[in-house]
Amino acid sequence: MPASGATPRRAIVEALLTDLHSSPVRVVAWERLEPWAIARVTLRGIAALPTVVVKWVRDGPGSTRTEPWRLPTEVAALRHLSDDLGLALAPRVLAADLSGGLVVLEDLAPRTALDLLLRRDGAAAHADRLAAFARARGELGASTAGHAGRYLLRRTSLGPEDPGSSGTALFARLRSRAPGQAAALGVPLSGRVATELDTVLIELSDPGPFGALSNGDAETNNVLVHESGAADARLIDFESAAYTHALLDAVCLHVPGPAWMTVGDPVATGLADLHRRALARGVPEAEDDRRYGTGLAAACLFWAISRLQRFGALDARVQGDPSRPQLIETLEAAARTAEHHRAFPHLAGWARRTAALLRHRWPDADLDLTDPAAFPPYTPRHP
Repeated sequence: MPASGATPRRAIVEALLTDLHSSPVRVVAWERLEPWAIARVTLRGIAALPTVVVKWVRDGPGSTRTEPWRLPTEVAALRHLSDDLGLALAPRVLAADLSGGLVVLEDLAPRTALDLLLRRDGAAAHADRLAAFARARGELGASTAGHAGRYLLRRTSLGPEDPGSSGTALFARLRSRAPGQAAALGVPLSGRVATELDTVLIELSDPGPFGALSNGDAETNNVLVHESGAADARLIDFESAAYTHALLDAVCLHVPGPAWMTVGDPVATGLADLHRRALARGVPEAEDDRRYGTGLAAACLFWAISRLQRFGALDARVQGDPSRPQLIETLEAAARTAEHHRAFPHLAGWARRTAALLRHRWPDADLDLTDPAAFPPYTPRHP
C-alpha cells in the first residue's frame, strides 16, 4: 500500500504514464526513500518499465528545499543532457507535472550512492568507483561546454529561476562578506591578497571556454555507481543546476566537502588527471597548464573562503568537534592545490596563515590530516 501522503502523487504518476504510453499504468508499490522527497515506485502495465523514481517538492511544515524553482531546474537540466546532447550521464525525465510539483525519472537501480560505499568500506576498496566519479565530472563539463544557450532556452521556458543561483550573485556575496570576517579573525584580505581574490572571482565569473553545466553539488553523495562490476557512474540531483566554471566541479577531488575530513592527494591517486583528461576532450584549454591551474586554484580557494564563513558556528561548538579540523584541512588543501599549480601565491599564503591561526585557537583541531594512517582519504567527518 502507498505510504501516507503518497496517494495524490500516485494518481498523478498513473495519469502521466498512462497518457505517455497510451495504455493503463498502475502503481503497485510506493517506497519512500527517506529522508529525501523521493520514492521508488513499482508499476504494472509497462513491461519495459517495472520501476521508476518519483521526486517532488516538499510542502510540509518546517520542510527545507521547498523553493518552486527547484523542480523546473532539474527537469530542464536533465532534458538538456538527454534530449539536447544525447548524454547518459544522468537519469532521464520520463514525465513531469510541474504545476503538481512532481517529476518521474528513470530508475538507476541497482546503482547506489558512492558516499555510502566509501563510508562503509573506505576509499581503497572503491578506487575504480572514485575513478568513474572523477571521469563523469570531467565528461559533464566536456559535453556541456558551449551549450549554455540551449540550456537557458529550456530553463526560461519553465518559469522563474533561483534569483541567487547565478555565479555573479554568489561571487559578489563572497566579495562583500569575506573581508570583514577575515579582518575580525586577524588575517585581513588586503593588498596583494585582495588583488588576487578579485582575480579569482573574475576568473570564476567569466569562465570563457570552461563554462559548463554543473548540478550545483559535485559531491560523492550525488553520484550513483554499481557496488561491484562495471565502474560507470551516473550523476543525480540537478535541482541547483547552472552553467558555471567547469573546474568548480573538480574542487571535490582536491578539497574536502561537507562529508569528509580529507580527500587525500588526487594527484598521487590519479583522480586529478582522470578528471582533467576527460574535461579536455571537450575543453581543449584544459590541456594548457597555466589556464587549467589558474582555474582549478581559483575554484579551490573560492570554496575554502566560502567555507570559512562557518567560523562563528564552529567556534561556538564543543572541543573535539570534527568540523573544526575539517575547516583547517579545507584551507590547507586549497592552498596546496594553488601551490602545486603555482597560482595565487599571496592568497594561498593567506589561507595557510588563516589555518595556522585556527590551529592555535583550537588546539583540539591541531591535527595532521595529511597522515594517511590516521586519516585515510575520505574519512567521514562524523564517525
